[in-house]
Amino acid sequence: MLARTDLRGTPGSLRAALTPTGPDSSGSDVAGAVAGIIAAVRERGDAALAEFTARFDGVTPVALAVRPERRSAALNSVDPGLRAALEAARDEIAGWHEAQRERGARRRGPGIAVHEAVVPVDRAGCYVPGGRACYPSSVLMTAIPARVAGVAEIVLCVPPGPDGEIPDAVLCAAELAGVDEIYCVGGAQAVAAMAYGTETIRAVDVIVGPGNAYVAEAKRQVFGVVGIDSLAGPSEVVVVADDSVDPAWVAADLLAQAEHGPGGMATLVTWDDAVADRVALALDALLVTAARRDEAESTLRSGGRIVLVDGPERAVDAANALAPEHLQLMCREAPVLVTLVRSAGAVFVGPHASAVLGDYVVGTNHVLPTAGSARFASALRVDDYCKRLHIVHVDEEGLERLAPAACAIAEEEGLVGHADALRIRLGDR
Repeated sequence: MLARTDLRGTPGSLRAALTPTGPDSSGSDVAGAVAGIIAAVRERGDAALAEFTARFDGVTPVALAVRPERRSAALNSVDPGLRAALEAARDEIAGWHEAQRERGARRRGPGIAVHEAVVPVDRAGCYVPGGRACYPSSVLMTAIPARVAGVAEIVLCVPPGPDGEIPDAVLCAAELAGVDEIYCVGGAQAVAAMAYGTETIRAVDVIVGPGNAYVAEAKRQVFGVVGIDSLAGPSEVVVVADDSVDPAWVAADLLAQAEHGPGGMATLVTWDDAVADRVALALDALLVTAARRDEAESTLRSGGRIVLVDGPERAVDAANALAPEHLQLMCREAPVLVTLVRSAGAVFVGPHASAVLGDYVVGTNHVLPTAGSARFASALRVDDYCKRLHIVHVDEEGLERLAPAACAIAEEEGLVGHADALRIRLGDR
């Protein structure tokens, strides 16, 4: 099931040899289809949402906007153990994102004072996938940082389940996270609705959250009309492992992310042929009874592999080249190797630190960069819901000190009006 790539003896950068193995989500067929959906939503609003929901989800929502009483009822209808788990996860996520609130650069000089004001957007849109499964954890991960940031209005869009409604577990999580508005619509059409507005859904300022290729492409196309967090696509994991770890643990962690499929990446990097063989056998055994075997096998066929390298440091080189969403260091050298990691959405150090804990309850965000974008992008965080305003105070002393330099630069650039705006204050015109 896992293809093998042997890079032992390969000099220099490994990036060219480790191009993504998953499907391309930016193809012209996806871009064209998404452009059509966005255009229809902009033109026909709620009617287009209903049409696309029936076409893509196979159901008609009981109601587009979820009523407050339906949301409140979900808090008590879910299993008490699940609610307690969601509350525990909520508290950990809120704690981590509260720690991100340290803000506000300041600087003073003769006659001037400059500081940075961090201001939340007015209205944030959170997208949470549906269809093959329900994801209350993604509700917590997208809505809680918005609430911590101080966003006044948090909007949630979720595709309907087979009964035309949003599952109770998702609604329960939304209530626990303090979501203000919930809409039963998914896909590219939900992104278009949040970006441009319809009769029912008012436009937002920023859209965050993971999704399939169509959701990612829709976010790309509406960026500029609204802000976005990143183009988070199918789930990915790279596990660096040696013979110090039970191969069944490694296989289970590969399978855990693969079951999100189709699409994505599940890669073992090792310098030990025996480890590669044992993990491959363990994964085959786990697949036999896997609850989501079809999804996992689909991911592993297109994006599963074993990469063989010359040693631990070369394994990190391979991981940096892949720039995965999740990176697990399950080897003796993990505490040292983590200092060499430069490109990954989230890094889990040691055999007990499964990426699954990061998916739910560690507190760090599970909306992470994918498809190699961890080379330049980061996990969803409080800053994604904020703007930074530069506030400048200048008194007469500051004007007299700085204006001559500003006038000289303005005149060099041919912007005489800029210089005159300062000279008039100095009485020089």
